[in-house]
Amino acid sequence: MKYWFPAKKFGWGWGLPSVWQGWVTIIFYLGSIPLIIYFFPPEENFVLFIFSTSVLTALLIVVCWVKGEPPKWRWGKQ
Repeated sequence: MKYWFPAKKFGWGWGLPSVWQGWVTIIFYLGSIPLIIYFFPPEENFVLFIFSTSVLTALLIVVCWVKGEPPKWRWGKQ
């Protein structure tokens, strides 16, 4: 299985995508943020803005968890 998101070299988490599916995921996430801002302006409906952004971010984390390399603390190449 090819990981969409390889682990970071230092620290915990994932780095930039290594396959096109990962890039599509990141582009979808980044493209959705302006849509959330447009439909739920923070100055008009802050709660809905925070909720929508949190759900979108949670979905990104789930995709990274499922399709990414298992996360653990890394100290560089050993």
